[in-house]
Order: sequence, then structure tokens, then C-alpha cells
Amino acid sequence: MSESSLQGSGTGALHRGEGLVLRISIHALGGQGGGVLADWIVEMAENAGWTAQATSVPGVAQRTGATVYYLEIAPPGPAPVMALMPSPGDVDVVLAAELMEAGRAIARGLVTPGRTTLIASSHRVFAIAEKSAPGDGRLSAARVIEAAERSSKRLVLADLAALADAERSVISATLFGALAGSGALPFDRMAFEGAIRRGGKGVERSLAAFAAACNVASGIDVPDTAGAPGAHVPPPAQSLARLGDERLRDHSDATYARLYRERLDAVARADSELGGAAEDFALTAAAARHLALWMAYEDVVRVADLKTRAGRFDRIAAEARARDGQVVQVSEYLSPRFDELCDLLPAGLGRRVRGSARARRWAGALTGGRTVTTTRLPGFLLMWGLARLRRWRPRTLRYAEEQARITAWLESAVNAARTDYALGVEVLRLQRLVKGYSDTHARGLAKFAAIMGVLPGLAARSDGAERLRALAAAALADEEGAALRAELERLAAEPAAVRALAEV
Repeated sequence: MSESSLQGSGTGALHRGEGLVLRISIHALGGQGGGVLADWIVEMAENAGWTAQATSVPGVAQRTGATVYYLEIAPPGPAPVMALMPSPGDVDVVLAAELMEAGRAIARGLVTPGRTTLIASSHRVFAIAEKSAPGDGRLSAARVIEAAERSSKRLVLADLAALADAERSVISATLFGALAGSGALPFDRMAFEGAIRRGGKGVERSLAAFAAACNVASGIDVPDTAGAPGAHVPPPAQSLARLGDERLRDHSDATYARLYRERLDAVARADSELGGAAEDFALTAAAARHLALWMAYEDVVRVADLKTRAGRFDRIAAEARARDGQVVQVSEYLSPRFDELCDLLPAGLGRRVRGSARARRWAGALTGGRTVTTTRLPGFLLMWGLARLRRWRPRTLRYAEEQARITAWLESAVNAARTDYALGVEVLRLQRLVKGYSDTHARGLAKFAAIMGVLPGLAARSDGAERLRALAAAALADEEGAALRAELERLAAEPAAVRALAEV
């Protein structure tokens, strides 16, 4: 069983509070189905003849709003007096639909070592304060996981969102499955499944997601879910890895997304060897984000795909405030560079054509620019046809060159991290320079190459990570590269820096 899929401590022994009442606290964000999960537990308990009570307290607007659902259930017998809200040190089971919600439950004292089974999803939904911070404002997932292991009697931690996505279901079903597999409640699996069936909505998908999480929590199986991060990705990077996987499936296909996961797994293994846990696996998290962004590079095919999506036409009509019955025409100005046409050719042919002055002159008619109306059939079919070339993409010159650059970049980052962990992370973050399309991409790539040219010199310095961070900030300061040239001049005594100056 993979450590990244499930982390456990202690046993699954059931603790009953005073009067045999079992106390359950659910912490979920808006849209995660916390109310459905609470209803399933109540339905299961009442169907078995137990007494059940459920209350909920919505939170303020924070990542679509967090709600605490509190349940108390008691076996047949005299009706107990039940509380309306959880009390610190008096909760048997805490279920958290997101990692930081587990952290908040721990901070409130609802998770205690001698009593509480904590079931949490390891994925992240970032808070407003995290996303709006000028720099990296993310809270430490590793610290929350450490606190969860220390504070709970038993911890079940898995990427329950990924398991739900794989079955096209919602996280409430996987939380319910993890609850069943944990053995924290005295009901068998059939009782849990019966509650889902009696609910009557999305039954088959909910049962499939329930089964996957139940098996993980009980230690039966860790499924290789399509689209989920690889087994070696640590929890702090799992949500980013899942988003990266989705982006690359949208960009190309499942095969390309698999290549992303394989590359990310390799970085994650190196990160573990380098003691990345002490750094909150910053190297893997940076790779999860920036590798996905680079692999989803923009080319003629990608641009055509985005321009012919139905949602884009709907958005343009809304922005134009078109009323019902009004016709909105959309005209695209296309001016592909000669190199971009060569990028679509098979790698060997593309290199030969790109190096031909005669071919460059002949291509002038195609690269001079033209207007295509994509709301009319001829223009739409032209763009639609280009978008269909996504299956051809792995054979193209652009694909071959981008993959070679990506491989060299990842190797440089890991090698740098072996001597200076922070420097390796900054190398991965250099991807911020390589973005956009056409001239924007060419300028960014030139700046990236110039900075990578001085990396060997920076690796020998004690302030290498700081200097690389300053070079990246300078590269992003202006399009022309003036700030980067000024920063490189400070390193001009180094031969590599002199060569890099000539490239900017």
C-alpha cells in the first residue's frame, strides 16, 4: 500500500462516549456534499434502529463556505440527551473533506489521541488568504499531517477527491467509504451501501466511489485510478498533480497525462531521497505545477482548439451583451510565424525546412496574416481541422524540441537540489518565463536559456538560490530584457554570465 495513498496510525477500536452515544463531526466546503454525507449516516443509523440527531452550522464565505455538521447516534434503548455542537475532547469520529479543514478541527480540540478517528482527504482547496498573498502564501500541508498523526487515535488520510473524480462521483461518497473501511462505526459494509441505495440519486457512481475509498481505508487495495497522481506523489503536491493531470488530458490525451505523472513520480522519489519532508516537499510541489504548465505548451493546434470551443462563443456573446436572436460574428486574425509552421511538420523534415532560406521566402504568403471568421462554416472548419491535429502532435518538431527542453530542465533542477535544495526549487520555478505563444514564447525562452547558462556558477555559491530568484524576477520585469541584462552584468566576471548577456 502506498504511503501517499493512505497513512494510518493506531487501531480501529471503537470508543463510545458516556451513555453509549457516538459523536461524529463532519467538516466540508460548499458543494462537497457534507449534507448528503450526514444524511447517509443518519439514514444508516435509523435503519438499524438507532437514535440519530444531526445539526449543521454554516461558516462564513471562505473557499465557497465551510460548514460543520455534527451528529450523535445511540443504539436502541432509553433515549439519550444529545448535544447540538461538538465539544473539545468529546468526538469519536472527525471527517474532513479537505486537508486544512482537518487542521481546523485539530486546532479546535475536536481530535484527541485517546479517542478520535480522523478521516481526511489529503487534497487542498486554497483559501482566499493563501491565493491573494504576494508570494507563496500556501499553508504547510506537512505540518497539518504531522499534527493529525500526533493528535488522533487513528488517522485515515488519502486523496479522496482523486478517488471520487476517477468514478465521476463526489467526495461525500468517498468519505462515506473511508468511514466504512475505517471500522470506526459498528455497522457492516452492507448497511453503508444500503443507505446510499435508499438515497436514490447517483447510486451507481456513488457506490463505485464508496467501494474505492472503503478498500483503501481497510487496506484491501489502493486502486490505480485513471487521472490520479502517481503513487509516489506526497500529499502536499497531490492536489496540484491532479490539476496537472486534468490540464494535460485536456491539452492532448491520457497518454500525455501519463508521461506527466511518470516525470512527476521521478521528481518525487528524488525529493524523498533528499529529505524533502523537512521542506514540505517543495521540490515536488513546484514540479507538479510548473511541469504541467510547460507540458501544456501553446502551439497552433492548441490555439485553434481553444478558439473553436462552444464555451468561448457563449462567453463572447455574453461580453458583447447580445440579446436573444442577435447574431455575433467572431473574426480571428491569424499571423503564424514561419517557425510555427515548421513546428507542425515531422521533426526531421521540420528541421530541414526551417533551415532553408528558400522555404522561408515561399512561406511568406502563409505567414503574412489573414482574417478568419470562425462563426461562419469555412472559417470554423479551418480552425476545427487544425485543432484535430492534436493526435499528430507527438510526431511534430515542436513536440520533440519541447520534450527535450523539459527533460534537461528537470534533470538540472534535481541535480541542483542535491547540493542546494532551495536552488533546485528555483530552477523549477524558472518555467514562469517559458509561456505564451509566438513572439512572447520566443522572448521568454531566450531569457530562460540565458539564466540556465549561468546555473553552474550559481550552484557553487552559497547564495545561489537567492541570485537565481533575482534573475527570474528581472526577466519578468520587462519584455525587452533590460532588467535581466543589468542583473547578469553583476555576474559578468563569470564567463558563463558573459555568454548569457549575448543571448538576451
